[in-house]
Amino acid sequence: MSETDTTHSPIDQPPATLSSDERTWALIGHLSAFSAFVTLIGCVIGPLIVWLVKRDTLPFAASQAKEALNFNITVAIAFAALTAFTILTFGIGIVLAWPLGAALFVAWIVFTIIAAIKANEGVAYRYPFTLRLIS
Repeated sequence: MSETDTTHSPIDQPPATLSSDERTWALIGHLSAFSAFVTLIGCVIGPLIVWLVKRDTLPFAASQAKEALNFNITVAIAFAALTAFTILTFGIGIVLAWPLGAALFVAWIVFTIIAAIKANEGVAYRYPFTLRLIS
């Protein structure tokens, strides 16, 4: 392409135009998981509320809230498994559960922030290592 050529390749094209409202609700769908800092089950409740409220009116926001919901359910199951492992080993399993739990916590924060940024850009994000329980 020459410097005067104003056409863009498909890679340079912005994602399909979404309303600001839809991108904002998608962002809220992901960031609402941080309500877990207030109540532990908040990581599931926040995205669930956004999905239930917006699933009929804003399809992009609903799909991203559902994706966040599936991811947070997966993370909650993993934390429950680490807790059960620690209890079943009479506390000895904490040697393994603590570093795995810390790594999972950091991954949860990082992936949630990445998803929120992508959603705000209007790009659908799929979390890695996620059980698709809600379809």
